[in-house]
Amino acid sequence: MPIIKSAKKAARQAVKRTAHNNQIKKDIKAAVKAFKSKPTAEALSKAQSEYDKAVKKDLIKKNTASRRKANLAKIAKAANVKLSAKAAKPATKTATKKTTTTKKATTAKKPAVKKTATKKTTTKKA
Repeated sequence: MPIIKSAKKAARQAVKRTAHNNQIKKDIKAAVKAFKSKPTAEALSKAQSEYDKAVKKDLIKKNTASRRKANLAKIAKAANVKLSAKAAKPATKTATKKTTTTKKATTAKKPAVKKTATKKTTTKKA
């Protein structure tokens, strides 16, 4: 049992965070279970959204979520689930934003001018 006031607070925070993280994990498991029992585009979107939320909260790593989402997509493809137009549109919007920002960034930068230092040599005449 912690004695110091800050340690007591940290212990309380840890309990709350653990409960919150466990709830997010339960939501992921429920969404994946619902998708696997009845594969639909809506269920797939919900499950992938839950993974994205977990990544946003640093509960799971980005590549782990990506791998699991890809596996869900394979299941959806095997079950002949068609993605709705809603799911496809945000991906194209983000792609166009990325290309425009990179173009702006490259045109805004100018090459640095190199300064060359010249040494003056003096010779003494005797």
